[in-house]
Amino acid sequence: MKITNYIKKFMPVLLMLVALLAFQGCKNRGAPVLKETPTSGNIRIGADESFRLIIDSEIDTFTALYRYAEIKPVYLPEKDLVAWFLNDSVKVIVSSWVPTDEQRKVLLDMQTVVRTTAVAYDALAIVLNKKNADSLLTYKNVEDIFNGTITDWKQINPKSNLGPIHIVFDNVKSGNIRYFRERFSLPQKLGSNYYAVNSNPEVVDYVSGSPGALGIISVNWISDKDDSLSLSLLNKIKVAAVSMPFLDESTFYLPVQGSIYDTTYPFVRKVNMNSRESFSGLGSGFVSFVAGEKGQRIILKSGLVPATMPIRIIQVKNE
Repeated sequence: MKITNYIKKFMPVLLMLVALLAFQGCKNRGAPVLKETPTSGNIRIGADESFRLIIDSEIDTFTALYRYAEIKPVYLPEKDLVAWFLNDSVKVIVSSWVPTDEQRKVLLDMQTVVRTTAVAYDALAIVLNKKNADSLLTYKNVEDIFNGTITDWKQINPKSNLGPIHIVFDNVKSGNIRYFRERFSLPQKLGSNYYAVNSNPEVVDYVSGSPGALGIISVNWISDKDDSLSLSLLNKIKVAAVSMPFLDESTFYLPVQGSIYDTTYPFVRKVNMNSRESFSGLGSGFVSFVAGEKGQRIILKSGLVPATMPIRIIQVKNE
């Protein structure tokens, strides 16, 4: 009888101890890890800072549709981004870069196959201070400015009092300056009239405060008319219209969807998604989404040109 009373007295304590031990065991095992599939899991991807706005929009939509998917983007200059990709720090990157045949061979020797998917067409916009009256530039003007043949705004417009031309770009490691290095055969060591900052928005800020500056930015940062950040950046600067190379220099084109689509604007490039996933995981699923109908509609809405979805350009004439 005494033993029964003793058990009854201490039974609540024993039950509490058993519960605590069970909880501790569950805690040590941790939460179950989500299985990685094309629409679930947890990954990190890399992206060129130039494409931050469009990639943020794509990720927001994708993760809203697939609630078991978590994608963390890391935004880097192109040179660092490529190094991460080649060193297998990330499985998927978004950039205008495409692996060379030599790089593909090296990766293939390591039993790694790179799949490159073009998802959009972007343009590099030439942006000017609002005080600059010379917003129509020939292709030759731009080439001579980058090569150092033209160094002062008076050489374009004798009436200009803006002084020396300062070329401003986002980062010494960026794909933006790489594009113009390759386009105009620029030396690795740029002239003293080149200024590197840290991002596309910083280029806009620099140009808005410097009347003689000429900036280079991805049009993605100023093309979405429904995005408050895009509009705020666009309101700070003036976008130059540029003529086509070696043709009629009396017609000028802005970096808008129509002239990006038909490449009448001269500085157009592809936006690529490179994947080195060895299986059909979340990275592959995200690439397929961006290249698919929903992802391409986001690109179209952003002001860029979809690479995989047929589009129709409508020309509106003011009578």
